[in-house]
Amino acid sequence: MHEVHAWPPLGKKNFKTLSYLPTLTTEQLAKEIDYLLRSKWIPCLEFELEHGFVYRENHRSPGYYDGRYWTMWQLPMFGCTNSSQVLAELEECKKEYPKAFIRIIGFDKVLQVQCISFIAHKPEGYE
Repeated sequence: MHEVHAWPPLGKKNFKTLSYLPTLTTEQLAKEIDYLLRSKWIPCLEFELEHGFVYRENHRSPGYYDGRYWTMWQLPMFGCTNSSQVLAELEECKKEYPKAFIRIIGFDKVLQVQCISFIAHKPEGYE
């Protein structure tokens, strides 16, 4: 019989897609962004300075969560054709807000929905 281990929930916050993996390298981020671009989605960066995850603080009713919406870094990158353009913006955002959580999202312009979202940067201490 093999041992089964549960993921320890305390002190181990996870953040959407890919967050259970080790921090992605620049090359791995580029591959994810290339996938986003091949899917014809519009890349965009968002950042959150305090929590990086949804939480309840201002209201306790079901379905209400704070932190669901993050601040957009500039405008969506309409016309972006290369992952290096997104990575350059990621570096600019990291320079401006080094203690922020930063995610890359992809919008489908036809369906008008977010199709992908993953954390591209976490502040120190959140590995």
